[in-house]
Amino acid sequence: MFNKDVLSRYFLAFAEKECKGSSLLYEHLSIKIATDDNLLEICSNAREGQPIPNLLFGAVHYLLLKGTEHPLKEYFPSIVDNPKLYKGSFEFFKDFCLKYRKEIESILKTRLVQTNEVRRCAYLYPAFCTIYEKARKPLALIEIGTSAGLQLLWDKYSYSYGTNNIYGNKNSNLNITAEVRGENTPILHPTSPPVSTRIGLDLNTIDLNDEEEKLWLKSLIWPEHRERLSMFEKAASYIKGASVNLVDGDGISLLSKYVEEIPEDSVVCIFHTHVANQIPIEKNKQLLHTVETIGKKRDVFHIYNNIQDRYLHLDYYLDGIESHNTIAETDGHGRWFEWLLKSEMQ
Repeated sequence: MFNKDVLSRYFLAFAEKECKGSSLLYEHLSIKIATDDNLLEICSNAREGQPIPNLLFGAVHYLLLKGTEHPLKEYFPSIVDNPKLYKGSFEFFKDFCLKYRKEIESILKTRLVQTNEVRRCAYLYPAFCTIYEKARKPLALIEIGTSAGLQLLWDKYSYSYGTNNIYGNKNSNLNITAEVRGENTPILHPTSPPVSTRIGLDLNTIDLNDEEEKLWLKSLIWPEHRERLSMFEKAASYIKGASVNLVDGDGISLLSKYVEEIPEDSVVCIFHTHVANQIPIEKNKQLLHTVETIGKKRDVFHIYNNIQDRYLHLDYYLDGIESHNTIAETDGHGRWFEWLLKSEMQ
């Protein structure tokens, strides 16, 4: 049911918590949308559980990238070289949404927010290095909410953390940079730990060989974020030759089935980033219980955020003994992270 006040709060929170310092255009538009009944009503067509601001902006961006002609495009750095100042954008944004209301509502009803934030691999890399230190077995990766599977290829990329050192695949055409904050130093192996299996589970996996699907993922990258777009394109080049099994379905329900297929000479690594906030509370509880059940039979590691809080967690079961650890505070787009694990725990 359309609840104007709830939708309004979504956009105000999005402006303050997500956009500030990251996108002046989306911050400005979000504040304006929060007080506009017509636009909020359009947003009421989004699927339940979807992050509505991301979905609306993605829908508009998608239509513009497809070539829809409108003065609004002059405010998008992803489309024009010298964009106009964001402060004059709302009038044109609203006109665009009303003019193409039917198309936008159709996208809101059918599409999902499935970002492939490749830079998050910057903090996954030390997490997987930490796992390999403990397990000393090749890593069998299972990602829930995998979308196009680009984070499953984290070992194909190289990483830099504010020094001259390069970690991971030093021959990669994608170098991911991030700032490490705080006093603790993460484990960073010079080369990537070995990976034996890559399985991606999603209600709607994305085939990057489909140009429409690829365009939708590009639409979810914010207009000012040219570097994110470049990283996406470079990461996408690795998916074609990679041995990745992308499976459509409820990842939580499918998890046990695919774990059973992983041989004992690999260690199970279940992971997901910024997905749990789109999953109902009961399903998140089911996920944690499923991992616990798996842990009674074999060693398993679970990397996640957005279940108890926004921090990055690493839970694991080794020889049936459980351990729960908060390992990092992270930027949503992976630009920085503060490593919280103490060296003695590592």
